[in-house]
Amino acid sequence: MIYNIEKITTLIGARRIGHTDAKIRWLLTDSRSLCFPEETLFFALRSKRNDGHRYIDDLYRRGVRNFVVQKSWTCPRDFSNANFLIVPSPLEALQRLAERHRDEFDIPVVGITGSNGKTMVKEWLYQILSPQMMVTRSPRSYNSQIGVPLSVWLLNEQTEVGVFEAGISEPGEMQSLHDIIQPTIGVLTSLGTAHQRNFRSMDEKCMEKLQLFHGAKVIAYDSDNDTISRCIRKSGYKGEKIGWSKENQSAPFYISSTTSNSSISRISYEFKGIQGEYHLPFIDEASIECSIACAAIALYLGVKAGDLDARMAQLEPVAMRLEVKEGQHGCTLINDSYNSDINSLDIALDFMNRRPDHQERRHTLILSDIQQMGMDKSELYREVSDLCIKRGIGRLIGIGTSIQSHANDIAVADKAFFPGVEQFVVSDVFRNLHDEVILLKGARVFGFDHLTELLEQKVHETILEVNLNAVVDNLNFYRSFLKPETKLVCMVKADAYGAGAVEVAKTLQDHRVDYLAVAVADEGVTLRRNGITQNIMIMNPEMTAFKTMFDYDLEPEVYSFRLMDALIHAAEKEGITGWPVHIKLDTGMHRLGFDPEKDIDEVITRLKRQNAIIPRSVFSHFVGSDSDDFDRFSAMQFEKFDAASKKLQSAFSHKILRHMDNSAAIEHFPERQMDMCRLGLGLYGVDPRDNRMLHTVSTLKTTILQLRHVPKEETVGYSRKGVLTRDSVIAAIPIGYADGLNRHLGRGACYCLVNGQKAPYVGNICMDVAMIDVTDIDCHEGDMVEIFGEHLPVTVLSDVLDTIPYEVMTSVSNRVKKVYYQD
Repeated sequence: MIYNIEKITTLIGARRIGHTDAKIRWLLTDSRSLCFPEETLFFALRSKRNDGHRYIDDLYRRGVRNFVVQKSWTCPRDFSNANFLIVPSPLEALQRLAERHRDEFDIPVVGITGSNGKTMVKEWLYQILSPQMMVTRSPRSYNSQIGVPLSVWLLNEQTEVGVFEAGISEPGEMQSLHDIIQPTIGVLTSLGTAHQRNFRSMDEKCMEKLQLFHGAKVIAYDSDNDTISRCIRKSGYKGEKIGWSKENQSAPFYISSTTSNSSISRISYEFKGIQGEYHLPFIDEASIECSIACAAIALYLGVKAGDLDARMAQLEPVAMRLEVKEGQHGCTLINDSYNSDINSLDIALDFMNRRPDHQERRHTLILSDIQQMGMDKSELYREVSDLCIKRGIGRLIGIGTSIQSHANDIAVADKAFFPGVEQFVVSDVFRNLHDEVILLKGARVFGFDHLTELLEQKVHETILEVNLNAVVDNLNFYRSFLKPETKLVCMVKADAYGAGAVEVAKTLQDHRVDYLAVAVADEGVTLRRNGITQNIMIMNPEMTAFKTMFDYDLEPEVYSFRLMDALIHAAEKEGITGWPVHIKLDTGMHRLGFDPEKDIDEVITRLKRQNAIIPRSVFSHFVGSDSDDFDRFSAMQFEKFDAASKKLQSAFSHKILRHMDNSAAIEHFPERQMDMCRLGLGLYGVDPRDNRMLHTVSTLKTTILQLRHVPKEETVGYSRKGVLTRDSVIAAIPIGYADGLNRHLGRGACYCLVNGQKAPYVGNICMDVAMIDVTDIDCHEGDMVEIFGEHLPVTVLSDVLDTIPYEVMTSVSNRVKKVYYQD
């Protein structure tokens, strides 16, 4: 839905500074998620660690013109054409706006709370209900004081039922979530020990959660749980109660039996006098419990027993945050460094234990202090011990002073304890990890996020020196061709053309580029995990990576109907609406893209009949902007793109960015800038128009390992291809084709520089070592050798190889250490 800024001002009771007309479709609290600045309202939230007001200047530069700010904030300068809504608390204003938005809808709304299982119930309810009704649900785990209003804001004219999570961690939080969600149907999933230290008793926490259901018509819950049943009676709840029970045959939802084989559970039930059963493709207890909650709500909402069985049988697993990757020395790593309560530990251990490929190797748990508990520490760690034994843990490594002091409470035979990660990573225990499955489970404050990287750490002598000042100089060179309003996408794919994507991206982010672009989702994930908040475009999205893109706010290009349909389906499964995508048109490259003449009408039709994805930009590639010879073809390409992209824009009310200029075209076709340009090779110091060097970014260096005097007519290297015609001094350098030094440069085809002088390669280049002739050069072991860089342009190597600089730059292996510097 769209609100004008005047109405929002009234709804949140704000004082407005600015008189610019604006339509608001998007609410923003995290500047990293900005996508549609023209229709965005930014709430400058303050927290203990951050202040959203810091990002106003940058967001204004990126096109945002509407802000909700705290009345104590002092505006540092004049922001022309901007609206500032002044309120006592931007968070409360966000919540109030969501409340008023919720008031617009007279539909069933399911509110879900509990200690565990909220997300699973929400996602499975969506899968069960969506075949027969339009469901709007919380994205991922948006269940907090900020996440809930952002979720409820997604309600629109097509919504027939809403499904929202509500999570709390301390007393007094649920009332505001109730006012926002206003559920007509309530689900209490479970009652566990998470956040228990903030409550005096389990009853107090249960009563706090039950506040969500005040005024709801019906509530579903586990009536076999004494605490829950007691608190519901105590709360005076007056609506319908659907208590499910495995023990009480007179319960509104009686579970008469649950049986499981190796992969399927069969649940028989009686609901309001009707007997039925359903089959679930999961056998763990947590999944069975969540399915019962889903069944109660689905049957209440009118799903027939036969349909329920059919849909339950097709339920797909809810993606966990657990990361599984291969480590060094034959280890498999499971990273769950997100929280440290006892319930999530059990879930992670269960996940570890059930993986069929993990059964034959020892299971090791690396566990930090468990901080989020309200129980006695000895009792807590005895429960940890019981879980470890129950789940088959062969070795436990404890990190932290609390777990270390309770070592005697843990009965795992093979155990070791360290006060912190620093002590662990220098120990023999860390060095001797091999051929085992390792679960990393702990609180973020212990640095567990970095343990995976340490277990995969690589070291190599040869280095790639990266001049970040040169990146900025090249950026500014191309910016000099752009109009002030033209946006810029900078390509950091292929590890920033070999220069190292993370550090280059940080530099570009500091210099306020509008977009970063990578090839695949994993490259985007690396940037996000290293603090990159800029919008990131995925140029070659893989269908297996949709969930990754959703989790890390990555924006895929869409180039085919097959990809579009699959992406829409994946987004709908995740409860996502309005995910930004970039539509690619093939105007002559004939690589990837929609036909701008034959396909554009169908592209528009398919985009218009769904709301999971939304076009943020439309673009194409010039085939030959680096050569004057192709100017007529380039003009034909632009004409096709201009017509199709304008047609796409005319079909939508929001701004769709158009872009076609690449590095060469920025310089060659400045009149074709449109809304945005893409900067690739030029950023890294090579002008694609004539291959001249700009400011050198990357210098590949190594050192002389050994000097050897070799007589005339002897040979050097494999296959005796390096025949010496004179007595020679041969230097061995620690770089080979495994580092990216192409074998075709060997046997005298090219050279490197030693102390500024040319040293030709002798014989065949080996995997890890190359030999060079330094007979006429004054040098010593340990002296520096330049493979390419400031004094030996990369174009010298690419010309010898009859290729382009891209290939040489991107061939540098990941085992080559990168060293960054700037003035």
